[in-house]
Amino acid sequence: MSSARIVLWLNLTLRPSCSLCRARFIKGQLQTPANPAAMENGTMPCGEKRPLEAQETTVTEGAAKIVFPSANEVFYNPVQEFNRDLTCAVITEFARIQLEAKGIQIKVPGEKDVQKVVVDLSEQEEDKAELKEGANVAPGDQPRTAAVGEICEEGLRVLEGLAASGLRSIRFAREVPGLRSVIANDASSRAVDLIRHNVQLNKVAHLVQPSQADARMLMYQHQRVSERFEVIDLDPYGSPAPFLDAAVQASPAAGLLCVTCTDMAVLAGNSGETCYSKYGAMALKSRACHEMALRIVLHSLDLRANCYQRFVVPLLSISADFYVRVFVRVFTGQAKVKASASKQALVFQCVGCGAFHLQHLGKASGPSGGRVKFSAACGPPVAPECEHCGQRHQLGGPLWAEPIHDLDFVGRVLEAVSANPGRFHTSERIRGVLSVVTEELPDVPLYYTLDQLSSTIHCSTPSLLQLRSALLHAGFRVSLSHACKNAVKTDAPASALWDIMRCWEKGCPVKRERLSETSPAFRILSLEPRLQANFTIRDDANPSSRQRGLKRFQANPEANWGPRPRARPGGKAGGEAMGDRRRLLQNKRKEPAEDLVQRAARLKTFPCKKFKEGTCQRGNQCCYSHRPPTPEATAEATPTNCLQTLNQNPPGPGATTGPGVD
Repeated sequence: MSSARIVLWLNLTLRPSCSLCRARFIKGQLQTPANPAAMENGTMPCGEKRPLEAQETTVTEGAAKIVFPSANEVFYNPVQEFNRDLTCAVITEFARIQLEAKGIQIKVPGEKDVQKVVVDLSEQEEDKAELKEGANVAPGDQPRTAAVGEICEEGLRVLEGLAASGLRSIRFAREVPGLRSVIANDASSRAVDLIRHNVQLNKVAHLVQPSQADARMLMYQHQRVSERFEVIDLDPYGSPAPFLDAAVQASPAAGLLCVTCTDMAVLAGNSGETCYSKYGAMALKSRACHEMALRIVLHSLDLRANCYQRFVVPLLSISADFYVRVFVRVFTGQAKVKASASKQALVFQCVGCGAFHLQHLGKASGPSGGRVKFSAACGPPVAPECEHCGQRHQLGGPLWAEPIHDLDFVGRVLEAVSANPGRFHTSERIRGVLSVVTEELPDVPLYYTLDQLSSTIHCSTPSLLQLRSALLHAGFRVSLSHACKNAVKTDAPASALWDIMRCWEKGCPVKRERLSETSPAFRILSLEPRLQANFTIRDDANPSSRQRGLKRFQANPEANWGPRPRARPGGKAGGEAMGDRRRLLQNKRKEPAEDLVQRAARLKTFPCKKFKEGTCQRGNQCCYSHRPPTPEATAEATPTNCLQTLNQNPPGPGATTGPGVD
């Protein structure tokens, strides 16, 4: 082989290898990490300043101070401050309960260092109480204490499965006493790097451990009893359904599970089939959709726990802003799992008047304290048509039909927040919401609303105190709901409510001739009330939280108060760019409004039917065209008519149909 051929053969053979090496070298140069110090200071390598959207923002919330990128690479929403404050308060009381059983007292900053004793003692027992207090304060019998920021060897292990910037975990470490460790986990490497930076910034590296893993795999790896987490916090972007199965397995007996759901469009009934695929229940469009969302989430948690001989007990369930938040304890017990079917119910809701009835899935019968027998429930509780308006029923659920709050636990949290109002920035709102929660009827699922009752029969709306007073005069119980400002939660049947509304309508009658005979309003008002309502205002009709003027239902404090866009790698910057995009996409599915000139010109393109018939008397003032049909239009219409004639009268067998046709 000649030398020229050898050189050519080597050139062709080595050319792909050289190109591959050159590409890898260039790629390695582009992926070389920049100097961390320069990145933190907002500069690129070689002293180049980073663009504005890549710089970092510092946020102080509670006792934590975090840094996160201004671009939407790591999720952060200031709206959720109430959620995080409430979670810190709940976990603090949960830690107090857990550690008191072990003889450990927690110290919360701002709380008075006074030991709690039993109240309402008689005069004869006051001396004994003083002796007990003196004995507790004796020098040799000082109880063990757990302070904020210190490692408690017998304390709680906390997992935040989707930590994002790590703000919630850092707040736990700096505000909640009695913790052994906090794992701040996220699947994003950018978020985990940010967590490490924020942990060092807040000096909580001894408590908070950053972790990069899939939250489900991390919880599945901690199923052993000795490795489970006493507190698991799940606050995903959207639905937590993919994480619930792993969460109920990674929680120990009597562990605390905190779950947030922000997919309210699904839970509120806009997409019932999607709700079933995620939570195992059909959601209905209802005025009580927010409480129904809470009960669907509780049903889903209990259903997943039942697969492993476990069950849930709700401590606190909150519907606030654009999300729902539930705090439940997970217990193990095969005998009590059998009662779960009797805790779930289907909902029959009338599409006309909105009256609803609950049908439990199971039935528990037997003497109290004795052996309980479980069986299937009998139903349905309604006829095919609504007894009040004659419309059909929709079927929703199953959902949780038992109390959604533990009032004793809620009272403990409310007492702690009221005694230390400076601990949280949203303490005033927490007090208001928890006060309404303590006033709710625990054994009455769902509710009606004032505007729903009045709009159904097209009458004026009574005041809240008038309707509550009428129900109280009739011998029923009634309360508000934290989920809706105009809610009427009562144990009165729907027939009693409509009797009260019939009595109210007599004060300002509705014109019957304007009502259709098949409408719900006509059928409801066609009957005379069997219950004579008394609308005299009662003193106990005004709840305590309303009398004290607590902040129960907060108004939006700023524009765009709601969910934020999902965090994306190399995400776009927020602020003005996002605001411009919202304005651009607003009402994109609606046709743009046209002015009067454009509308008049568009209508002039349509011929007037009355002018063709010779009956139009408007003349030139008619908004439609009075021009006679032009010859061109007639000529254009002729071939069509001929074609129709040919189609209607096909040629005979012997007729000639054209060239080339047999």
